[in-house]
Amino acid sequence: MTIRQAFARFWPQTRGDRRWYGLVCACVIVAALCETVAILLFGNLTDNALEQGSLAAFWHPASAWLAVAVVGAIIGYFGNSLAHWSGERFVRRLRARVFAHVQDLPPDFFQRYRRGDLVERLSGDVEAIEQLVVSSTIGVISAVFRVVLFSAAAFWLRWDLALVTFVLAPLLWLAAKTFSGPIRRFARSERVADGAITSVLEESLGLIELTQAYDRKPSEQSRLDREAVSWMRASVSGARRSELYEQVVEVLETLCVLGVIGLGVWEISQGRMTLGALLSFAAFLGYLYPPLRSLGELNLTATAATAATERLTELLSVTPSITDPEHPVELDHVRGRLEFDRVGFHYPSAGPALTDFDLTVEPGEFVVLTGPSGIGKSTIAKLLLRFYDPTAGTIRLDGVPLSSLPVRRLRESITLLSQQTLVLPDTIRANIAYGRPEATDAEVVAAARSAAAHDFIAALPDGYDTRLDPSAPRLSGGQLKRLTFARALLRDTPVLILDEPTAGLDAESAHHLITPLRSLTQNRTTILITHDPSLLTYADRIVKLSGTESGSGGPRGEGRLLSAAREL
Repeated sequence: MTIRQAFARFWPQTRGDRRWYGLVCACVIVAALCETVAILLFGNLTDNALEQGSLAAFWHPASAWLAVAVVGAIIGYFGNSLAHWSGERFVRRLRARVFAHVQDLPPDFFQRYRRGDLVERLSGDVEAIEQLVVSSTIGVISAVFRVVLFSAAAFWLRWDLALVTFVLAPLLWLAAKTFSGPIRRFARSERVADGAITSVLEESLGLIELTQAYDRKPSEQSRLDREAVSWMRASVSGARRSELYEQVVEVLETLCVLGVIGLGVWEISQGRMTLGALLSFAAFLGYLYPPLRSLGELNLTATAATAATERLTELLSVTPSITDPEHPVELDHVRGRLEFDRVGFHYPSAGPALTDFDLTVEPGEFVVLTGPSGIGKSTIAKLLLRFYDPTAGTIRLDGVPLSSLPVRRLRESITLLSQQTLVLPDTIRANIAYGRPEATDAEVVAAARSAAAHDFIAALPDGYDTRLDPSAPRLSGGQLKRLTFARALLRDTPVLILDEPTAGLDAESAHHLITPLRSLTQNRTTILITHDPSLLTYADRIVKLSGTESGSGGPRGEGRLLSAAREL
């Protein structure tokens, strides 16, 4: 991806803020004009006050110089602050856009990408793109205007010396072009290595108990060191190229300055130039070279940012598999009737998970799905929530195909309790109210009571304001399960999916969940996925999934009533 393509890819994201960029550029122009006037006043001060030793000739240009400096400082402060503010607005907007896109991607996407790499794309890569699209744009406009302004002033003082100065410009361009290719390669390698390091850290810290239990500290350190070595090589190589560029440019500037000063000394000796004019010209030269150099550096920065652009474009190019229908059907009142009509599904790059699955669940009915592991029971839950769409057949809610319903409306009608006990890094109150943020404190407490969780919550020093940490929970597994039950009760949806609600609990803890489980399933269409035989007695129907190995290596699934199923 070229710099132009990268810029064009994300420039539309600046819509709404471009007027601020224009104001920043106006501040840059005013500040540059102040600097130009200050330099000319310096030359006047040198010729009329310093050379003649006249104190009377000092005050007027000195006062004017101070006034111009104050105005320039105020304008510069305002412009730089506005530039930083507008750049951060761009970062915030782009990160929100990418984050929203990622949240719409199917679960298998997150199995293909390491979490740390995704974090790096949402942080470091987004900031690098801001450097390309916003900061570099403002920097280029600022540098170009300064070059034009200071060049015009230098020509006005001595056009012949100014021509000598401009010999440097193509040399700077050539240096920037020579170094841009290697810097871009190393920048991309460094971005990839950054994501790998973040992934290793997240994975290792998330499995710290396993690491300690199996004494795998040395291997985890070696894994981190391997990624760190890759990052260090890319970072050091990129820094070397950048530093070499800096030093080459420094030498070129020094040669040009010495040449100009030498010519100026000769001009003074011939009486064709004053000391003030030479010092003013040298000052313009000092102000001219930084923007010339910055143009080259901005080219290198933009080149490096294309690596981030490629990585973020790759992420944005992943198309969400689930979208709202073009003409959605609105259900005013969801009763909860579920129909699976010859449903088939296979995961990307995998064999079939379900084949010809038929099942109808009436409103308010409690159906248990059981069967061997890997037969497709959890897949049914994912299909109901439209994490995926079936590859064959149709699933209907109250007679309407799920694909015809708005995704948001569908998921507002279904509550899923997954196998994992998912806890947010927040208070107990916020965890229970996650599905209904607008719920009152009284409703939160009522849900906790129904889930048999209120007593142990009230016994905590901070009660419902107790903060939970997913990596180091303060509650037992059974207590955390009851919090998720309270969350589901408070959400109060007509359809409930329970995926192994007693998984990971001992018999006693599982027994304590029976009462809140009854409250949870009352008057709701409930599908319970479980291997726990103690839960089967509460079902209206028991459906067993069975299957055989297909030619592609995956299981085939079908729903059928057990001959021993109880009709309650």
